[in-house]
Amino acid sequence: MVVRARPGVNDRGIVIFGANPLSCALGRSGVRAAKREGDGATPRGRWRLRAVWYRRDRVARPRTRLGVRAIRPRDGWCDAPGDRNYNRPVRLPYPASAETMWRDDHLYDLVVELGYNDRPRSRGRGSAIFMHVAREGYAPTEGCVALKRSDLARLIEYCGPNSVIEITR
Repeated sequence: MVVRARPGVNDRGIVIFGANPLSCALGRSGVRAAKREGDGATPRGRWRLRAVWYRRDRVARPRTRLGVRAIRPRDGWCDAPGDRNYNRPVRLPYPASAETMWRDDHLYDLVVELGYNDRPRSRGRGSAIFMHVAREGYAPTEGCVALKRSDLARLIEYCGPNSVIEITR
């Protein structure tokens, strides 16, 4: 699967997977090779799809060959570069800065964890880079790739342990 930024529109793109391209939102700062924590950029490169997370109180268990994990109210993702659990899942409350996975806004009803900056991790290179549900009108993300929920659900049906996403300009 390939994600390409739309020409002249840094924060919008298309996902090419099969015959039908899918619209997506990208980071507010566009696509960058030199991603940094908090810069709002979607990292350019090729990343393995690690696992699917979902809100079982809102969506059915996703059909996929990727590993699947139900999001719980205390699930978080550490985004503090100096913390030993930087760019890893954590339990909330957490003593360092951590993003909440159990969200009210439906963006994380369905989430694909991308293998960006995880093996090995580099402090400050960016964390919590996911594919998730898009906001209304494909508003920009903080660095993730976001699709309409039905498109994301359909896409992950075809994904398995060797699936990758390539993000380009």
